[in-house]
Amino acid sequence: MNNGKIKLLCFVATLFCVAEVVSAQKKDLPLPNVFLIDAHQLQSVRRGVGDNRFDAAVAKIEADAKKLLTQSPYSVVSKSVIPPSGDKHDYMSQAPYFWPGPRSPNGLPYIRRDGERNPEINKITDHANMDRMTNAVETLALAYYLSGDDAYAGKAAQFLRAWFLDPATRMNPNLQFGQGIPGVTTGRGIGLIETRGLTRIVDAVGLLDGSKALTLADRDGLRDWFAKFLAWMQESKNGREESAAKNNHGTYYDVQTASFALFLGKKDLAKQIIETAKTKRIAVQIEPDGRQPLELERTRAWSYSTGNLDGLMQLGTLGDVVGVDLWNFQTADGRGIRRALEYLYPFATGEKWKYQQLGEWEPQILFPLMRRAAAKYRDGKFKAMMAKVPGADTSGKENLVLAKY
Repeated sequence: MNNGKIKLLCFVATLFCVAEVVSAQKKDLPLPNVFLIDAHQLQSVRRGVGDNRFDAAVAKIEADAKKLLTQSPYSVVSKSVIPPSGDKHDYMSQAPYFWPGPRSPNGLPYIRRDGERNPEINKITDHANMDRMTNAVETLALAYYLSGDDAYAGKAAQFLRAWFLDPATRMNPNLQFGQGIPGVTTGRGIGLIETRGLTRIVDAVGLLDGSKALTLADRDGLRDWFAKFLAWMQESKNGREESAAKNNHGTYYDVQTASFALFLGKKDLAKQIIETAKTKRIAVQIEPDGRQPLELERTRAWSYSTGNLDGLMQLGTLGDVVGVDLWNFQTADGRGIRRALEYLYPFATGEKWKYQQLGEWEPQILFPLMRRAAAKYRDGKFKAMMAKVPGADTSGKENLVLAKY
């Protein structure tokens, strides 16, 4: 055998060994430290890259992540409006359902028109930019976890530093000026509904655990930021008001505080929040027949009913982490997550909705909740209900991060 052939065989053998090492690393990757994402499902997707059940979803995540590699980070200081504090590092937003009063020359005080979004709110960019940042970090973190490509982790770290850590661009850890109403108030507890996406950030940080792109100092800084934000949520007037809210706002307050507590290693606090949700949220919000009266009274009753149920299911998922079963909890008269889902189901599969719903009627927004619940309710009745629910989009993120039913 000549030297050329020997070198070629050695090269091929080297490539084979490298591939084996990469494959082994993928298989040996530990469970991601996440709370709302199904860690076992995502790990199995990572191990099964090349399995055609997940190919479309993995390809979509990577394609979206590649587009983000050239995107500049977002920051609260980029807004043109200055908060009442005079500090652009303070998050600020305007209540979406409030409009200029018709009886005043300057429109003050603004008045409520529930369900009708005032386009004027878009002048303050913090809410939109935080959502964009959240989506970008989550996409990049998923792409990193699934591919092992550190370029995605590096870009996710860049977004995280700009929003949470860098002194020149970081957001102060409070929401004092969320959902202000011109002529009425500079901020309300209700504004905390806008930070519910930050629960996806703490999961994204868990997905980045295997990368050195997010340094130890970065991780300590993020924990410090969320510790201060959680303390503000618990101690401030706005935070206490949101905790006391009986409708979807109270639900998502619990989702955030429990998720942040888990991120900070405060498992006992998270467990207490979720255990209390049985009586503070489920028993108060859901009627024995499954109706959610506080959501049904809204002008977008379908959207709010499904939205609050989504939040209760997220609490159920967090409950799985701390050993509290909200999925099967029921009061003596039958109030529970499953009952609320069963009440909404007929309207998603053909029955006419009985309540007000401004804008487009979207029965399909219940289907992801049905698919999520099907991993928990495996009896014949629920399986029969699922027969009318279309399967998840094979290219969608849901296909990667939620347990299969």
